[in-house]
Amino acid sequence: MNKIAFVFPGQGTQYVGMGKELYENHDLAKAEFNKIFSNLDFDLKRIMFEGSEEELKDTKNTQPAIVAMSLVLEKLLREKGIVPNFVAGHSVGEYAAIGSAGFLSTEDAVKLTSLRGKAMSKVSSEVAGGMAAILGIDSDKIVEVLKGIDGVVEAVNFNEPKQTVIAGEKSAISKACIALKDAGARRTIELVVSGPFHSSLMQPAGEMLKLELEKFKFEDSTIALLANTTAKEITKVQDLKDELYRQSFGPVKWVDTIIALKAAGVTTIYEIGPGKVLNGLIKKIDKEIEVINIEKISDLA
Repeated sequence: MNKIAFVFPGQGTQYVGMGKELYENHDLAKAEFNKIFSNLDFDLKRIMFEGSEEELKDTKNTQPAIVAMSLVLEKLLREKGIVPNFVAGHSVGEYAAIGSAGFLSTEDAVKLTSLRGKAMSKVSSEVAGGMAAILGIDSDKIVEVLKGIDGVVEAVNFNEPKQTVIAGEKSAISKACIALKDAGARRTIELVVSGPFHSSLMQPAGEMLKLELEKFKFEDSTIALLANTTAKEITKVQDLKDELYRQSFGPVKWVDTIIALKAAGVTTIYEIGPGKVLNGLIKKIDKEIEVINIEKISDLA
């Protein structure tokens, strides 16, 4: 049987005005957004719809903004009668997947995302870390080269077969980029990000998040979530909590996730949220899977 997966994007897909068209032109979207906005202790509506690019780029705002828009779109897609067999999200997109699978209510999924963003923002400001994209070389080779670099630098986002993101101390990243070019990388691009996300340097954020998780009412899910750090299926609350803790300083195994979805019988993936980044990555991993983008009201037609 042909199966469906919903997948949700991560940071870098945000833009000022995101979700505004939905809010102003769709009654259900407006009601869902209002529930989300009223459950937060800051004005996410203003930041999303008319804030500055700089403000939206701050990770404590970026993360809940992306998840809020993704989950509202998910509700509109379900209204059309389309329901997933599996869900997954790239990095912070995993939090949208939590809401989609029913582990948390929509508004609590966004609230938890906001707490994650604050924790990561705090830790990022205390460590001199960064990230870099490495293109045109196998991830196994990258992992091998990084073993010889002094300092903390790790492969953290396995995005597609020839694109892997590394993270760690800025000085170690610079050394790693030189070594990886020597090892055959086509390009190395240091990313404009506020921290070394998904690296071991972010473990203090995981410890902060672990305490926050206990304040939320989670429920087991009947829809399996494919975990970032393992690409394994999760339906139980305790397994999910363990994943969310590890994910804040562990890898995003996106290649393995898409391979696992294909092996489970998924033939159609809906990318739900801002941008089309995951569409491009999925096509590089498996050309046979159909990917449908849901970002605007017109996409729902």
